[in-house]
Amino acid sequence: MSILVAGLGLIGGSTAKSLRRAGYLADGFDRPQVLRAAVEAKAIAKACEDTSVYDLVFVALPPDAAMRFMDESVFQDGAIVVDFCGIKGVIEQFIYAKKRNFRYVGCHPMAGKEVSGGENASETLFDGASMILVKNEHTDAGAVSQLRSIYKEMGFSMIRECTAQEHDRKIAYTSQLAHIVSNAYVKSPEANGFFGFTGGSFQDMTRIAGVDEKIWTRLYILNREAVTEQLALLVSKLQEYLAALERGDESALCALLKEGRLRKEELDTEKKII
Repeated sequence: MSILVAGLGLIGGSTAKSLRRAGYLADGFDRPQVLRAAVEAKAIAKACEDTSVYDLVFVALPPDAAMRFMDESVFQDGAIVVDFCGIKGVIEQFIYAKKRNFRYVGCHPMAGKEVSGGENASETLFDGASMILVKNEHTDAGAVSQLRSIYKEMGFSMIRECTAQEHDRKIAYTSQLAHIVSNAYVKSPEANGFFGFTGGSFQDMTRIAGVDEKIWTRLYILNREAVTEQLALLVSKLQEYLAALERGDESALCALLKEGRLRKEELDTEKKII
């Protein structure tokens, strides 16, 4: 099977390396200096010269670049073309409007680091991680079956299937909102001189604050409705805590904290069942 990985940053580079570990040596598509580094690291076999010769193409580029690449490139009939973007509805609509000759499957690996770039890619990044596989009435069953097999070889331990709409709602909450909260949290002046005053809580809250503002702004705009809904809900919940504190209402504050504790226990139970 001939495989191409387009975009050799953290996710694309880790895709190439995990494929290599599984016995597949992919070609790569990226800027010349990135390609040279990937070849020297033996993450890929060589730079892509012709996109039409590959059976399987993983597109690990930001949304706009991913759509442009899938729109402008020539692929062989029936090739499986996968994008790894953190937004699915917009991309799915864009691809199907084009009526291309390849089998498109939207996917999203639930793995990452607080750092980016191919130099931070790892063949073990996906070990034990979840892969989201987006399906609809156009999705080719054979492509899904083939991808499921490859993802297991790459180290993924769970594959969740859903629609693009469900993906975008869930990711707005589990990822995109979390990055906004972390990014806003570090703006407090009390963060100055934090060293020596922190335990695990501060590290957990600030780990993902250092977002690439251009990439994440675009993700938020492309998923604006879902992110706005989740952010508004969070703000309304925080207002309840603030109001209880301003009133000095211990019973109300205790009730809010208990509600959150019980909800966390419920979620932990759900996780064990899954």
